[in-house]
Amino acid sequence: MNISIVIPLLNEEESLKELHDWIADVMQSNRFLYEILFIDDGSTDDSWKVISELSVRNPNVKGIRFQRNFGKSQALHAGFKAAKGEVVITMDADLQDNPEEIPELYQLIREDGYDLISGWKKKRYDSILAKNIPSKLFNWAARKTSGVKLHDFNCGLKAFRQRVVKTIVVSGEMHRYIPVLAKSAGFNKIGEKVVQHQARKYGKTKFGMDRFIKGFLDLITIWFVSKFGKQPMHLFGALGVLMFVIGSGFALYLGIDKLFINPTGRLLTDRPQFFIALTAMIIGTQLFLAGFLGEIMVRSRKSESRYTISEEINLSQAENQYSS
Repeated sequence: MNISIVIPLLNEEESLKELHDWIADVMQSNRFLYEILFIDDGSTDDSWKVISELSVRNPNVKGIRFQRNFGKSQALHAGFKAAKGEVVITMDADLQDNPEEIPELYQLIREDGYDLISGWKKKRYDSILAKNIPSKLFNWAARKTSGVKLHDFNCGLKAFRQRVVKTIVVSGEMHRYIPVLAKSAGFNKIGEKVVQHQARKYGKTKFGMDRFIKGFLDLITIWFVSKFGKQPMHLFGALGVLMFVIGSGFALYLGIDKLFINPTGRLLTDRPQFFIALTAMIIGTQLFLAGFLGEIMVRSRKSESRYTISEEINLSQAENQYSS
């Protein structure tokens, strides 16, 4: 199979048929062997009914339905796990991503040797204050923090070599940082392509301003996890030792001063250096223990279920539950 197209969605019944027909026309005109994986993230409208009808018309359509809304990252994880194509394309279901971009994305992966190509919505049809300006600030911070030189981390239209999606684990709200996850996993050939962005035709956006706050918090998380996730002692242990040394230095100074220099002076508990020394040593010990406990947790961590599937369409070896 040439291409797997993974489409996470939530309450997009109006756009699904049009999107399917558009993708199918592009695939047939380019003679691709393909599958379309619709991941219904707990929709409350008739999205699953539409997906079921499309699967009857087109055997290349496959579907996964979550028991409830678990989030876009979990939907992508389920789609990645089920995808069989040598190139995996992700796109949104709201018709803002253009399926005509797929053949060139496929070529960049298959012939130009990229591991991942991320779309860049250079010209956006979104609100300037609500999306454009916050998105530019977010992408600037992501570039500076992660070292991945992309203009648009959050574009839904991306292309991956299959081994990339089978290696990375997308959890929480980390779908914004899939390129960073790929780089952390050792896939360094990451590029971008300017893609056409279209105004939303049906419904309304599912994301508000709070996604940018969550995005910045996730950025801090992924920076920490990528650098210290496997060896937390390298951060907490180093900080703990530093604080303990500072505290010990103050304590040594106070001891020498009281014993040899000024034995008749003020009580140690009346001097601010005493409380600095005590606080620094306590914090240092706590940080060191935090790093030690983190190391134990990393080594004993077991996989946890992150979403529950209620129905599937056209998927072999179906499972009721996917785990990280």
